Amino acid sequence: MPRPKGYSINAAPSDESGDSEPLIENDAVPPQCCSARLNLAVLMFFGFSVVYGLRVNLSVAMVAMVNTTDSTPGQNHSTVHACPLPPGTENSSDPFPQPDSVPQYPWNSETQGWLLGAFFFGYLCTQIPGGYLSGHYGGSIFLGLGVLGTAVLTLLTPLAAQMGSYWLFALRVLEGLGEGVTFPAMMAMWARWAPPMERSRLMTLSGSGANFGAFLALPLTGYICQTLGWPSVFYLCGGAGCLWGIFWFIFVADDPRTHRRISKEERDYIINSIGPQGTGHGWSLPLLPMLLSVPLWAIIITQMCSNWSYYTLLTSLPTYMDNVLHFDLKSNGFLSSLPYLGAWLFSTLSGVVADSLIEKKVFSVTNVRKIFTLTGSLPSAGFLIAVSYAGCSHILAVTFLTLSTTIGGTSASGVFINQIDIAPRYAGFLLGITNTFGTIPGVVAPIVTGYFTEDHTLAGWRKVFWVAAGINITGALVYTIFGSGKIQPWAVTEEERAEAEKQRSRSIST
Repeated sequence: MPRPKGYSINAAPSDESGDSEPLIENDAVPPQCCSARLNLAVLMFFGFSVVYGLRVNLSVAMVAMVNTTDSTPGQNHSTVHACPLPPGTENSSDPFPQPDSVPQYPWNSETQGWLLGAFFFGYLCTQIPGGYLSGHYGGSIFLGLGVLGTAVLTLLTPLAAQMGSYWLFALRVLEGLGEGVTFPAMMAMWARWAPPMERSRLMTLSGSGANFGAFLALPLTGYICQTLGWPSVFYLCGGAGCLWGIFWFIFVADDPRTHRRISKEERDYIINSIGPQGTGHGWSLPLLPMLLSVPLWAIIITQMCSNWSYYTLLTSLPTYMDNVLHFDLKSNGFLSSLPYLGAWLFSTLSGVVADSLIEKKVFSVTNVRKIFTLTGSLPSAGFLIAVSYAGCSHILAVTFLTLSTTIGGTSASGVFINQIDIAPRYAGFLLGITNTFGTIPGVVAPIVTGYFTEDHTLAGWRKVFWVAAGINITGALVYTIFGSGKIQPWAVTEEERAEAEKQRSRSIST
């Protein structure tokens, strides 16, 4: 029996009986190629490439910004190198010389840790408000302004650094405030744009821009620092963000209903397949049921644990490449970027595979999310532990770090998009909640790393990798036990409840 036109299939392929039919037959599905929904994913991809470039450029530029030869009264500058220096660099007073007139600053390891973590103090504050407002009004304005505002602030980085570390800390906090709305806004937009059978591939494609941005920014930052000086990094990255903002505001709409260039076939397909969940959630929210939701807490805990290792590497890997392995700045940036190239490829591929498994009913949504979370977390943690015992072997350390982050990319089709499974209509707000908790490691991990590695010893870095691996494994186990891909009762709309009652009555009568 055919389903009514307005029927939502948000939960259809999840964990219910295997005889549910798709709403729209395969030959009626508009192709993704050149579609409005694919164009949106591509623009999001480049947007997140920009914001992650803006986020990580300080990690590499910090190596060039700090003058390790400056003496500070009362401070012992005798450096014990964990690994032997490359031939010819033992007597170099400044391994990363800057062009004339480019300033450098005497920031110690602790100060650098605080500056690298400053971004996340602001990032924490706007996640939930950004998700809530994006779910009510639509996410395009918030995502666009978040990227554009951060790009403009990035242009001021050299000035803030010249004024002092406190000013740079404050600027990075403001940048975090701007970027904090971007991921919740993305999730709120996909709640209106992504057909359930295409969620994994569209969302992983758009979100993989984060890894691609890190992959591009890390080597380019190193190259620009050594050729043009570190201030040019922030001018070029900020300019790229401003350019992206122009394209975003011209070509993007909050909803397929208001998009000026979408075809009627694609608009009807998206609206009918998503159903009532593809509308704004209004001002009121089921806060108490959310607070008591075990699947939501499973996402929160798992993302916190997974992000610890991710942010540890994102902010501190260039420092490890410098202080322990002694790569020059250009090699540092390139080698630090390799893990994110692998993560970008694996996360994008995982989205295609996950959608295929769900569409063919090989596994339920719940099982698909758990499988991809486990496969992205456990091997990743194992390779982090291996890094801690790689010693001074450049080849082993880089190989293990690359494999760890590459395999971790498969989690993109697991816990990191699970909010839209359990509550599509509230997905932006839920991502704001989970990302707020998930950002705590971004604040704490660089500071903890700074304390562990104050003496630049292998033992200190071993602690860093062991802690990250242990936390990662814990999160994967929590999600395996308590995670779910079912739409939660508190997220079901009245229209869907009424339709479900009609379907139940019809099945009883037949």
